[in-house]
Amino acid sequence: MLNGVLAINKPRGMTSHDVVFKLRKILKTKKVGHTGTLDPEVDGVLPICIGPATRISDYIMNSGKRYTAEITIGIQTTTEDQTGEIISADKIVNDQYSNEEIDDALAALTGHIEQMPPMFSAVKVKGRKLYEYARAGLVIDRPTRMVHIKNIERTTDLHYCDDTMRFSIEVSCGKGTYIRTLATQIAEKLNTVGHMSKLTRTESGGFMLEDCYTLEQIAETEDVQLLLRPIEEGLKDLPQLSVDETIKTRVKNGQKFRMDELPVTEPTVIVSEKKALAIYAPHPEKAGQVKAIKVFS
Repeated sequence: MLNGVLAINKPRGMTSHDVVFKLRKILKTKKVGHTGTLDPEVDGVLPICIGPATRISDYIMNSGKRYTAEITIGIQTTTEDQTGEIISADKIVNDQYSNEEIDDALAALTGHIEQMPPMFSAVKVKGRKLYEYARAGLVIDRPTRMVHIKNIERTTDLHYCDDTMRFSIEVSCGKGTYIRTLATQIAEKLNTVGHMSKLTRTESGGFMLEDCYTLEQIAETEDVQLLLRPIEEGLKDLPQLSVDETIKTRVKNGQKFRMDELPVTEPTVIVSEKKALAIYAPHPEKAGQVKAIKVFS
Protein backbone atom coordinates (compact mmCIF):
# COMPACT_ATOMS: atom_id res chain seq x y z
CA MET A 1 0.00 0.00 0.00
CA LEU A 2 1.24 3.49 -0.88
CA ASN A 3 1.97 5.53 2.24
CA GLY A 4 3.46 9.01 2.48
CA VAL A 5 3.17 12.63 1.38
CA LEU A 6 3.27 13.58 -2.28
CA ALA A 7 4.38 17.16 -2.93
CA ILE A 8 2.36 18.38 -5.93
CA ASN A 9 2.97 21.48 -8.03
CA LYS A 10 -0.67 22.38 -8.63
CA PRO A 11 -1.24 24.14 -11.95
CA ARG A 12 -3.50 27.15 -12.39
CA GLY A 13 -7.02 26.32 -13.49
CA MET A 14 -7.45 23.28 -11.23
CA THR A 15 -9.06 23.04 -7.81
CA SER A 16 -7.44 21.05 -5.01
CA HIS A 17 -10.31 18.57 -5.36
CA ASP A 18 -9.50 18.20 -9.07
CA VAL A 19 -5.95 17.19 -8.11
CA VAL A 20 -7.22 14.62 -5.61
CA PHE A 21 -9.65 13.19 -8.21
CA LYS A 22 -6.89 12.83 -10.82
CA LEU A 23 -4.48 11.25 -8.33
CA ARG A 24 -7.06 8.68 -7.25
CA LYS A 25 -7.30 7.59 -10.88
CA ILE A 26 -3.52 7.64 -11.46
CA LEU A 27 -2.67 5.81 -8.23
CA LYS A 28 -5.76 3.56 -8.27
CA THR A 29 -6.51 4.26 -4.62
CA LYS A 30 -9.27 6.17 -2.85
CA LYS A 31 -7.16 7.04 0.18
CA VAL A 32 -5.94 10.41 -1.08
CA GLY A 33 -6.42 13.70 0.76
CA HIS A 34 -5.22 17.26 0.24
CA THR A 35 -3.90 19.49 3.02
CA GLY A 36 -5.92 22.64 2.50
CA THR A 37 -7.41 24.15 -0.62
CA LEU A 38 -5.65 26.37 -3.13
CA ASP A 39 -7.92 28.57 -5.25
CA PRO A 40 -8.13 27.48 -8.90
CA GLU A 41 -6.07 30.44 -10.17
CA VAL A 42 -3.31 29.86 -7.59
CA ASP A 43 -0.47 27.51 -8.46
CA GLY A 44 2.30 25.98 -6.38
CA VAL A 45 2.85 23.63 -3.47
CA LEU A 46 -0.02 21.32 -2.54
CA PRO A 47 1.03 18.46 -0.24
CA ILE A 48 -1.16 15.41 -0.81
CA CYS A 49 -1.39 12.62 1.78
CA ILE A 50 -1.58 9.08 0.42
CA GLY A 51 -2.71 5.94 2.26
CA PRO A 52 -2.24 5.88 6.06
CA ALA A 53 -0.49 9.27 5.79
CA THR A 54 -3.94 10.88 5.37
CA ARG A 55 -4.03 10.79 9.18
CA ILE A 56 -1.53 13.66 9.36
CA SER A 57 -3.22 15.97 6.84
CA ASP A 58 -4.55 18.29 9.58
CA TYR A 59 -1.04 18.88 10.92
CA ILE A 60 0.30 19.87 7.51
CA MET A 61 -2.79 22.04 6.96
CA ASN A 62 -2.07 23.95 10.18
CA SER A 63 1.61 24.55 9.41
CA GLY A 64 3.20 27.72 8.06
CA LYS A 65 3.06 28.74 4.41
CA ARG A 66 5.12 30.87 2.04
CA TYR A 67 3.88 32.68 -1.08
CA THR A 68 5.00 34.95 -3.86
CA ALA A 69 2.29 37.40 -4.88
CA GLU A 70 1.79 40.24 -7.32
CA ILE A 71 -0.08 43.23 -5.90
CA THR A 72 -1.93 45.67 -8.17
CA ILE A 73 -2.62 49.10 -6.68
CA GLY A 74 -5.45 51.22 -8.10
CA ILE A 75 -8.17 48.61 -8.71
CA GLN A 76 -10.44 46.86 -6.19
CA THR A 77 -12.39 43.70 -7.09
CA THR A 78 -15.26 41.73 -5.59
CA THR A 79 -13.03 38.73 -4.84
CA GLU A 80 -9.93 40.72 -3.81
CA ASP A 81 -8.03 39.00 -6.64
CA GLN A 82 -7.80 39.14 -10.44
CA THR A 83 -10.82 36.88 -10.97
CA GLY A 84 -13.41 39.31 -9.60
CA GLU A 85 -15.36 42.20 -11.05
CA ILE A 86 -13.96 45.71 -10.62
CA ILE A 87 -15.91 47.61 -7.97
CA SER A 88 -13.61 50.59 -7.43
CA ALA A 89 -10.71 52.32 -9.16
CA ASP A 90 -8.27 55.02 -8.14
CA LYS A 91 -6.03 56.45 -10.87
CA ILE A 92 -2.38 55.98 -9.99
CA VAL A 93 0.11 58.33 -11.64
CA ASN A 94 3.75 57.59 -12.42
CA ASP A 95 6.06 57.74 -9.40
CA GLN A 96 3.14 58.35 -7.03
CA TYR A 97 4.75 56.05 -4.47
CA SER A 98 8.35 55.47 -3.44
CA ASN A 99 9.94 52.15 -2.58
CA GLU A 100 10.18 53.36 1.02
CA GLU A 101 6.43 54.05 1.24
CA ILE A 102 5.65 50.55 -0.02
CA ASP A 103 8.16 48.94 2.34
CA ASP A 104 6.73 50.90 5.28
CA ALA A 105 3.24 49.65 4.44
CA LEU A 106 4.51 46.06 4.36
CA ALA A 107 6.33 46.50 7.67
CA ALA A 108 3.12 47.80 9.28
CA LEU A 109 1.40 44.52 8.37
CA THR A 110 4.07 42.25 9.82
CA GLY A 111 3.32 40.29 13.01
CA HIS A 112 -0.14 39.48 14.35
CA ILE A 113 -2.78 41.32 12.36
CA GLU A 114 -6.56 41.19 12.09
CA GLN A 115 -8.24 39.99 8.90
CA MET A 116 -11.84 39.70 7.80
CA PRO A 117 -12.35 36.65 5.55
CA PRO A 118 -13.39 37.69 2.02
CA MET A 119 -16.98 37.06 0.95
CA PHE A 120 -15.71 34.76 -1.80
CA SER A 121 -14.18 32.18 0.57
CA ALA A 122 -15.07 28.81 2.08
CA VAL A 123 -15.33 30.13 5.65
CA LYS A 124 -18.68 29.14 7.16
CA VAL A 125 -21.03 31.63 8.84
CA LYS A 126 -24.36 30.39 10.19
CA GLY A 127 -23.82 27.02 8.55
CA ARG A 128 -23.23 28.33 5.02
CA LYS A 129 -20.01 29.05 3.17
CA LEU A 130 -19.38 32.73 2.52
CA TYR A 131 -19.13 32.24 -1.23
CA GLU A 132 -22.67 30.86 -1.22
CA TYR A 133 -23.93 34.14 0.22
CA ALA A 134 -21.75 36.08 -2.25
CA ARG A 135 -23.10 34.18 -5.25
CA ALA A 136 -26.60 35.06 -4.07
CA GLY A 137 -25.62 38.73 -4.09
CA LEU A 138 -25.49 38.98 -0.30
CA VAL A 139 -22.82 40.64 1.82
CA ILE A 140 -23.06 39.60 5.48
CA ASP A 141 -21.24 40.41 8.67
CA ARG A 142 -18.39 37.99 9.30
CA PRO A 143 -16.08 37.74 12.29
CA THR A 144 -12.53 39.01 12.03
CA ARG A 145 -9.66 36.81 13.14
CA MET A 146 -6.04 37.17 14.08
CA VAL A 147 -3.42 35.80 11.69
CA HIS A 148 0.35 35.86 11.86
CA ILE A 149 2.49 37.42 9.14
CA LYS A 150 6.01 36.25 9.88
CA ASN A 151 7.64 38.28 7.14
CA ILE A 152 6.79 40.34 4.04
CA GLU A 153 9.41 41.48 1.59
CA ARG A 154 9.05 43.41 -1.67
CA THR A 155 10.90 41.47 -4.39
CA THR A 156 10.52 43.76 -7.43
CA ASP A 157 10.65 47.43 -8.34
CA LEU A 158 7.39 49.38 -8.74
CA HIS A 159 5.90 49.12 -12.22
CA TYR A 160 3.44 51.79 -13.40
CA CYS A 161 1.07 50.98 -16.27
CA ASP A 162 -2.51 51.84 -17.33
CA ASP A 163 -3.24 54.00 -14.26
CA THR A 164 -2.15 51.23 -11.90
CA MET A 165 1.02 50.25 -10.11
CA ARG A 166 2.28 46.70 -9.59
CA PHE A 167 4.95 45.06 -7.50
CA SER A 168 5.66 41.58 -6.14
CA ILE A 169 6.15 40.38 -2.58
CA GLU A 170 7.19 37.25 -0.73
CA VAL A 171 5.13 36.39 2.35
CA SER A 172 5.76 33.88 5.15
CA CYS A 173 2.63 33.42 7.25
CA GLY A 174 0.68 31.20 9.59
CA LYS A 175 -2.47 29.21 8.90
CA GLY A 176 -5.68 30.95 7.90
CA THR A 177 -4.01 33.93 6.21
CA TYR A 178 -5.70 35.28 3.09
CA ILE A 179 -3.05 36.81 0.83
CA ARG A 180 -5.72 38.50 -1.30
CA THR A 181 -7.07 40.18 1.82
CA LEU A 182 -3.50 41.15 2.70
CA ALA A 183 -3.28 42.83 -0.72
CA THR A 184 -6.29 45.01 0.06
CA GLN A 185 -4.80 45.83 3.46
CA ILE A 186 -1.55 46.93 1.81
CA ALA A 187 -3.58 49.23 -0.44
CA GLU A 188 -5.43 50.63 2.58
CA LYS A 189 -2.09 51.48 4.20
CA LEU A 190 -1.35 53.48 1.03
CA ASN A 191 -4.76 55.24 1.25
CA THR A 192 -6.02 53.69 -1.96
CA VAL A 193 -7.49 50.44 -3.33
CA GLY A 194 -5.85 47.31 -4.66
CA HIS A 195 -6.06 43.58 -5.22
CA MET A 196 -3.90 40.47 -5.56
CA SER A 197 -3.28 39.90 -9.27
CA LYS A 198 -1.20 36.69 -9.09
CA LEU A 199 -0.29 34.14 -6.41
CA THR A 200 2.04 31.13 -6.13
CA ARG A 201 2.50 29.05 -3.00
CA THR A 202 6.19 28.24 -2.67
CA GLU A 203 6.15 26.32 0.62
CA SER A 204 3.65 24.41 2.74
CA GLY A 205 4.34 22.18 5.71
CA GLY A 206 8.07 22.29 4.98
CA PHE A 207 7.58 21.07 1.40
CA MET A 208 9.23 23.39 -1.13
CA LEU A 209 8.17 24.23 -4.68
CA GLU A 210 11.45 23.00 -6.14
CA ASP A 211 10.78 19.55 -4.64
CA CYS A 212 7.28 19.18 -6.10
CA TYR A 213 6.10 16.96 -8.94
CA THR A 214 3.56 17.66 -11.65
CA LEU A 215 0.62 15.34 -12.26
CA GLU A 216 2.19 14.43 -15.60
CA GLN A 217 5.44 13.34 -13.92
CA ILE A 218 3.52 11.19 -11.44
CA ALA A 219 1.48 9.55 -14.20
CA GLU A 220 4.72 8.60 -15.96
CA THR A 221 6.38 7.12 -12.83
CA GLU A 222 6.32 3.34 -12.47
CA ASP A 223 6.96 3.23 -8.70
CA VAL A 224 5.23 6.25 -7.13
CA GLN A 225 6.33 5.16 -3.63
CA LEU A 226 9.78 6.44 -4.59
CA LEU A 227 8.31 9.95 -4.90
CA LEU A 228 6.54 9.88 -1.55
CA ARG A 229 7.98 11.63 1.49
CA PRO A 230 7.70 9.89 4.89
CA ILE A 231 5.12 11.09 7.39
CA GLU A 232 7.94 12.38 9.61
CA GLU A 233 8.53 15.18 7.08
CA GLY A 234 4.89 16.22 7.35
CA LEU A 235 5.22 16.49 11.13
CA LYS A 236 8.33 18.66 11.21
CA ASP A 237 6.48 21.63 12.73
CA LEU A 238 5.56 19.63 15.85
CA PRO A 239 8.00 19.14 18.76
CA GLN A 240 9.57 15.69 19.00
CA LEU A 241 10.42 13.46 21.96
CA SER A 242 12.67 10.41 21.61
CA VAL A 243 11.92 7.44 23.87
CA ASP A 244 13.69 4.22 24.93
CA GLU A 245 12.57 0.68 24.13
CA THR A 246 10.46 0.28 27.28
CA ILE A 247 8.41 3.40 26.60
CA LYS A 248 8.35 2.62 22.87
CA THR A 249 6.37 -0.58 23.41
CA ARG A 250 3.76 1.22 25.50
CA VAL A 251 3.54 4.09 22.97
CA LYS A 252 2.96 1.63 20.11
CA ASN A 253 0.05 0.22 22.12
CA GLY A 254 -1.40 3.70 22.62
CA GLN A 255 -1.20 3.54 26.42
CA LYS A 256 -1.71 6.57 28.64
CA PHE A 257 1.23 7.96 30.65
CA ARG A 258 1.83 10.14 33.65
CA MET A 259 3.38 13.42 32.60
CA ASP A 260 6.53 12.63 34.59
CA GLU A 261 6.92 9.44 32.51
CA LEU A 262 6.30 11.17 29.17
CA PRO A 263 6.90 14.93 29.59
CA VAL A 264 4.51 16.27 26.96
CA THR A 265 2.93 19.74 27.40
CA GLU A 266 1.60 20.17 23.82
CA PRO A 267 0.94 17.88 20.84
CA THR A 268 4.27 16.10 20.39
CA VAL A 269 5.60 13.46 17.99
CA ILE A 270 6.99 10.49 19.91
CA VAL A 271 9.93 9.02 17.96
CA SER A 272 12.31 6.08 18.22
CA GLU A 273 15.33 5.89 15.94
CA LYS A 274 13.89 8.88 14.00
CA LYS A 275 10.70 6.92 13.26
CA ALA A 276 7.41 8.54 14.28
CA LEU A 277 5.48 6.23 16.59
CA ALA A 278 2.59 8.42 17.69
CA ILE A 279 1.39 11.91 18.58
CA TYR A 280 0.71 12.47 22.27
CA ALA A 281 -0.85 15.45 24.06
CA PRO A 282 -1.93 16.36 27.61
CA HIS A 283 -5.09 14.51 28.62
CA PRO A 284 -8.04 16.93 28.27
CA GLU A 285 -9.80 15.62 31.38
CA LYS A 286 -7.13 14.09 33.63
CA ALA A 287 -4.51 16.48 34.99
CA GLY A 288 -0.97 15.16 35.01
CA GLN A 289 -1.63 12.57 32.31
CA VAL A 290 -0.95 12.39 28.59
CA LYS A 291 -2.76 10.37 25.95
CA ALA A 292 -2.26 9.27 22.35
CA ILE A 293 -3.95 11.37 19.67
CA LYS A 294 -2.71 9.22 16.80
CA VAL A 295 -0.64 6.02 16.77
CA PHE A 296 1.26 5.20 13.56
CA SER A 297 2.55 1.71 14.23
